[in-house]
Amino acid sequence: MCNRSQRLFVCVLLTIFAGCSFAVAQTDYSEELLQVKRRFADAEIAALSEVYQGIETDSGRRSGLFPLLQTGVSTGPVVEAAKTFLRTLTPAQKIKTVFSVDDSEWRKWSNVDNGIYVRQGTSLEEMNTAQKQDAIGLMSESLSAKGLELSFNIMKMDQTLREINDSILEYGEEKYFFTVMGLPSADEPWGWQLDGHHLIINYFVMGDQVVVTPMFLGGEPVVTKSGKYKGNEILQDEQNQALALLQSLDREQRAAAVIQSAKSPENMLAVAGRDNLILNYAGIVATELSTEQKDQLVSLIRLFAGNIREGHAEVRMNEVLQHLDNTWFAWVGGNSDDAVFYYRIHSPVILIEFDHQRPVGMPNLARGIPTRQHTHVMVRTPNGNDYGKDLLRQHLEAHPH
Repeated sequence: MCNRSQRLFVCVLLTIFAGCSFAVAQTDYSEELLQVKRRFADAEIAALSEVYQGIETDSGRRSGLFPLLQTGVSTGPVVEAAKTFLRTLTPAQKIKTVFSVDDSEWRKWSNVDNGIYVRQGTSLEEMNTAQKQDAIGLMSESLSAKGLELSFNIMKMDQTLREINDSILEYGEEKYFFTVMGLPSADEPWGWQLDGHHLIINYFVMGDQVVVTPMFLGGEPVVTKSGKYKGNEILQDEQNQALALLQSLDREQRAAAVIQSAKSPENMLAVAGRDNLILNYAGIVATELSTEQKDQLVSLIRLFAGNIREGHAEVRMNEVLQHLDNTWFAWVGGNSDDAVFYYRIHSPVILIEFDHQRPVGMPNLARGIPTRQHTHVMVRTPNGNDYGKDLLRQHLEAHPH
């Protein structure tokens, strides 16, 4: 179920990815690329015209899922790293980097190429050495070692795309932009965002609570076979463990889990511009899994939750486990060892999508056919708490600003 602005956004994506001839050797703008850039801007304006509600089922939003509380896991290192980062920025950089905590800037992100989406903030490419170190310091304090390594490896994949396409306008390992919403504080709400091709991190902080969604992870290729970063790999465990879970299902379980056997070029739903997606549960519910299969499902979820700082990852997993019996696993595609597929994990408090997509930046692969060499991942918090929106609402109701 999509409204007009959501349909517009999806149509723009399909129009862009159906061709993509402009991606090759792109060092300046063409009229075609400028038109694509304009359509993306128009689609974002349409999406932002909707009041944020959050992702929910057609039964409506569930309330009371995200109380303000003390987690016992300090956010002090994240606060100090953000303050240090902001101190290094020039006045001109601060103007385009720092926004109000309730600014719509939170919702301005996209996984697409830099040449067709204009990002706010200051990029690594624009920073001096000290600024880069402090930006990476903010990431280091906010993410786990696994999450930090994955982020860097995604950036390296974009450098590989630059090499493949000879495109300095669209791709590169430093074309990742930082913004800060609110002022870093131990008590007041604030957060930061990293926005770039195949990597988006929204990191909201309220006291010692954090919400790290929407988070987009992806890459093309996902296994690099040439160039500066030959041998670089991403998202292989997230792919392989999910397939192992599906293959462990018996015939009856698999019949419930597989909602579509034919894989489309793109199956992902909770993309940029779809903050208010209506999405019902589908597939097999965790109560229909064996104990071992439930453990596999939990381990799979932990791969995604485990990208954030260790203590907060455990807080997140505890939240997920409270709703395990209402967690659904859905599958699109085949089940062979080399299958391409899409899967979705969906509960009241977490939504994970993993999708093998058609090639866009790899001209030697068959056009329009999904491949394991182009993967998108989306992690969301349904029922109104993406960007920490529900926590922020409760805080502002108790402490009007």
